[in-house]
Amino acid sequence: MIDLGNASILTDELRLTTAQIDSIKEFLDTKADLYNRPSFIERDPISIPHRFNKKQDIELMGFWAAVLAWGQRPVILKKANELVELMDGAPHDFVRNHAESDLKRFLNFKHRTFNATDALYFLHFFRQYYRENDSLEDAFLPDTTKPFDSPSLQTVESSLIAFHDRFCGLTDFFPERTRKHIATPARNSSCKRLLMFLRWMVRQDDRGVDFGLWTRIRPQQLVIPIDVHVNRVARHLKLLDRPQTDWKAALELTETLRQFDSMDPVRYDFALFGLGVEGEM
Repeated sequence: MIDLGNASILTDELRLTTAQIDSIKEFLDTKADLYNRPSFIERDPISIPHRFNKKQDIELMGFWAAVLAWGQRPVILKKANELVELMDGAPHDFVRNHAESDLKRFLNFKHRTFNATDALYFLHFFRQYYRENDSLEDAFLPDTTKPFDSPSLQTVESSLIAFHDRFCGLTDFFPERTRKHIATPARNSSCKRLLMFLRWMVRQDDRGVDFGLWTRIRPQQLVIPIDVHVNRVARHLKLLDRPQTDWKAALELTETLRQFDSMDPVRYDFALFGLGVEGEM
């Protein structure tokens, strides 16, 4: 296990007393328990990968649903389900075995700034990747030549950078416009959509929401995805002080949440997001 106990980036303003930690932890534990249950799935983008049982289908549609997850949730679900139908309801089989003529059906696909050019590159990448690899987890594994106790290996920072570089690395085909859809900490992006995807794939519990399919990235390495709801609630509870909503803010909030659960800090995503989207705070 990676020891995260000595890692700390908290400002003085965010160093909580024992009484404050206990009080906020009890509150967030209650809310995480309330929202981390199957009834959460139906209205959330995670419902898209929950349509499938095959590991690779879950990975593919989890990744694609996460990348498309901006805007109103009903629209996100509609567009992600449209992609499923364009891939004949079998994403893994389609990306490995489609013919060139099958790609014509994607030429009219669009969601906000994600368009057909982006969709065709995603298909190109996945075709090449899954013909050589069994799981998308391998694409997120960082450079193993780094020291095991390297700070970048204590969180998924190096995993996200590794994936960005691999995904954008097919230089003979890569359209530069597609880079904006794959965030990286190297640019100080908050990486909220990719962090959400990693939560789905990595977190393991008995609640039936997150999948826990991947084992080489650990739950304690996850960083919380900061969307508008999490951002607002975290600041209201004084869990986040940094004014910018960027990668450093995501690390700061995660480090604060480690005071409540050092092994699974990102489970509080359920509490913070739920409180925000349900209008409780």
